Amino acid sequence: MQQFVIEGGYPLSGEVTPSGSKNAALKMLAACLLTDAPVTLDNMPDILDVRTLIQIMTELGVAIEWTAPDQLRVHACEITSTQVDPQLAGKLRSSIVLAGPLLARCGRVDLPVPGGDAIGERRLDMHAFALRQLGAQITFDGGVFKMRAERLNGADILLAEASVTATENAIMAAVLA
Repeated sequence: MQQFVIEGGYPLSGEVTPSGSKNAALKMLAACLLTDAPVTLDNMPDILDVRTLIQIMTELGVAIEWTAPDQLRVHACEITSTQVDPQLAGKLRSSIVLAGPLLARCGRVDLPVPGGDAIGERRLDMHAFALRQLGAQITFDGGVFKMRAERLNGADILLAEASVTATENAIMAAVLA
């Protein structure tokens, strides 16, 4: 077993500012769809995945601007579309996190199969299962998940396998149920 041995006896002091987390940033951006109030997000990493999700959300009618190097102002007061652009979804595996918030807020979303990273096999069936448990109807047609829900309802959900992102998606969808 490898270990770090710290010798010293000197007091430590100072400040460390950790950089923003990509995974947290993407979920926080998606969660902004759940309100029509402006939201300020701090410590946001200026990276490709964040910029791609910003582009997708902007095309849905969400006003998003960088107000500082690591700060975003998001205002989803008027969502004008629930159809995610296939080319952009194809660049971002995390585009699936838009499903829950858009279903909850708008009652519909057309989400092309997400692309992006090729790290292992990441199934989407747990997302569909969880959203169906909340009352969504989901069909798959021409490479697009068509999700509809007149009204979502809270539910006890037990996923057949662990999926952090499916859990996050279900929680966001349930917020407005």
